[in-house]
Amino acid sequence: MHRISNEQRRIRLGRRHRLAPSVRAADPVEASDAVVALHATDAATLSLSVCARLAEASTAAVEHALYDDVSLVRLLSLRNTLFAMSREVAPCVDASTARAIAVKERRTFLKHLAEDGGGLDERWLAETEAATLATLAERGACTGSELSAAVPALRTKITVFPGKKWEAVQGVATRVIRLLAADGRIRRDRPRGSWTSSQFRWTAGTSWPALPVPEAKAELARRWLLSYGPATEADLKWWTGWTLTDTRRALTAVGAEEVCMDDGARGFVAPGDTAPEPPTEPWAALLPSLDPSAMGWADRTFHLDAGHRPALFDRAGNIGPTVWWNGRIVGGWAQRADGEVVWRLLTNPGRAAAEAVGAEAARLAEWVGDARITPRFRTPLERELSG
Repeated sequence: MHRISNEQRRIRLGRRHRLAPSVRAADPVEASDAVVALHATDAATLSLSVCARLAEASTAAVEHALYDDVSLVRLLSLRNTLFAMSREVAPCVDASTARAIAVKERRTFLKHLAEDGGGLDERWLAETEAATLATLAERGACTGSELSAAVPALRTKITVFPGKKWEAVQGVATRVIRLLAADGRIRRDRPRGSWTSSQFRWTAGTSWPALPVPEAKAELARRWLLSYGPATEADLKWWTGWTLTDTRRALTAVGAEEVCMDDGARGFVAPGDTAPEPPTEPWAALLPSLDPSAMGWADRTFHLDAGHRPALFDRAGNIGPTVWWNGRIVGGWAQRADGEVVWRLLTNPGRAAAEAVGAEAARLAEWVGDARITPRFRTPLERELSG
């Protein structure tokens, strides 16, 4: 059995995730494909993750990919979370995870309608969705508020969890729009503000080819192994949100090759992907909260010291902005109200590392310009640095 060391895993991360300067991507699609999919819950995180991997950082290039040629698309998918990916990857993600999530979302909402007792049912939902789609077809793009103003049914309120201590009255607009987006019938268009804004307009979406689910899972597993391997089946299960059975079937279907890692754990790589890779030049990176390079594995001990977790993670397990040196997380960063990018090392990687991190902080501050970044998920070190 081939053995792949932690050092080799860190070399792969720097090279395959396009983080070392010599291997940075030429465009947002290449940057996205390097990590398979990008966290998109926080609008700023998406642009920060892409620009950290671009030879020339450009939010305009990211916006063009998202809203003009739509070469990057967002899907409610992996772990029931919003991700962005290329149009080539999207059909695999859609068939392997997003379809099942969309079905579950619709079933849950219909259950809430029935429990409300107001006579709203599947037919009412279909009519409301049709009216919403007709409005978008007429106007091109609308905010959620504009859709609610134009479609009276979207202003309906229902009681969810009636009779329970967490009973609440909710409007249906957000849920109906979420269902349409989950089905791919609508998509997020340009935000109302800058690239850091999460207040999106909505426009007509695109349906994806109906790939066989096992085939889609196998292809997604193959792509993930090429970006994140070697890794365990537990890592793939966590990243996708699949069951253990589905994870094992996908690894078998793709012909994943078993390898041994430094901690003695059994890992997997894509078929034939066992050859060692030469190191890149020394590199530093400032990555945003929820960046794929930090969130790609359930077990991150090969690049993260356990002692750093309290400073870098929130209570829900979301990682904040991180500072990297040669494939290891060595600190965190934040942006202050005046725009200054500040950082702190949690270990001492040496003078060369500190100088490289400083240069990356200056590069980040230059292209971010007047934009102000506040992560959706605040972590102890980020709060302290930004204060």
